[in-house]
Amino acid sequence: MRTGMVFAGVAVALCCVGVAGLGVWNLQVVTQAAGPVRETTDEFLRSVTVGDTDGAYDRLCEEARGKWSEVGFTSWVKTPPMVRDYEITDVSVSTRGGRPRGTVTVQITRDSGTIEERKLPVVQEGRHWRICGDPF
Repeated sequence: MRTGMVFAGVAVALCCVGVAGLGVWNLQVVTQAAGPVRETTDEFLRSVTVGDTDGAYDRLCEEARGKWSEVGFTSWVKTPPMVRDYEITDVSVSTRGGRPRGTVTVQITRDSGTIEERKLPVVQEGRHWRICGDPF
């Protein structure tokens, strides 16, 4: 009986350590990803505002590039009212299915003067973060 209780105690302790370790790992992934997620979004939107559609297209995820040809994307970005300025107002990173995902909230100013809030999904592909979905 005593041996069974010791094994049960050790098993519970190992489970607690495992759960705590997984929580710490998840927290590290999320906190370390916020900077790169912000940088990727900033680079993407900077490319869009200066008319560098090739640079912006290169920062799209594989799924988004599957929806948009480079010519279609360029046409879409250059259709008035175009993006004149932007401000990143929030960056959040979480994990889904063990994979980190980011959402960046942005205030976009169009050349018509209208200001819109957009939420840009950002995913990790290999070692790079990419804008995914329709950012406008």
